[in-house]
Amino acid sequence: MSKTLFVSNLSKSFKHSFKNCENSTEVLKNINLSVDSGEFIGLVGPSGSGKTTLLQICGLLDNPTSGLIFINNIETSNANDEIQTLTRKNNIGFIYQFHHLMPEFSAVENVAIPLLIKGIDKKTAYENAKTILNEVELSNRYNFYPSQLSGGQQQRVAIARAIISKPKLILADEPTGNLDSELSEKIFLLLKNMVKKYNIACLVVTHNIELAKLTDRLIKIKDGKIEQ
Repeated sequence: MSKTLFVSNLSKSFKHSFKNCENSTEVLKNINLSVDSGEFIGLVGPSGSGKTTLLQICGLLDNPTSGLIFINNIETSNANDEIQTLTRKNNIGFIYQFHHLMPEFSAVENVAIPLLIKGIDKKTAYENAKTILNEVELSNRYNFYPSQLSGGQQQRVAIARAIISKPKLILADEPTGNLDSELSEKIFLLLKNMVKKYNIACLVVTHNIELAKLTDRLIKIKDGKIEQ
């Protein structure tokens, strides 16, 4: 296995001013972690511990105050906006608690979007989208719009959309947070199986301890620090 995500000595502070006094709050403190290809890693910790901030920085949606981030062996934390944008497009898939599907697009259209953005022709993109929808058990929902799908089906579409371009890394922030316990486990295991099938590195945030036990390894964060 190769390290798809490698984070070294990463810290993040937010500056804020009050009555002409400038202060900073350190949200992440000297974080070190790695996720190998094919690993399904859980990230757990209390609210406000820095989980989402860490995920955003790993996804190149925010920059660290200090430290290094390597994605697919490329140092990205000090890269310019163009390189970070290309790295996100070519190497990273995102899954959120709220599916963020395009309401005016059907399931197959939503899933095809990442391929269309890459310049793949529409016919091929749609064929690939249907294939991946079959894998998440939505072969009878190609032309359904998000409003016509259940919460679990919407999240399956979101998983298919994240995986269709075969990214090196998937970052998932509470992907089952909106679902009941039985459906949560089913969707969580579906994501895990897809990660294993396509040898994708996955870092998934969850508050659900039972789901966390289904991961390959747990990273615990508290007060912005990784607990050993």
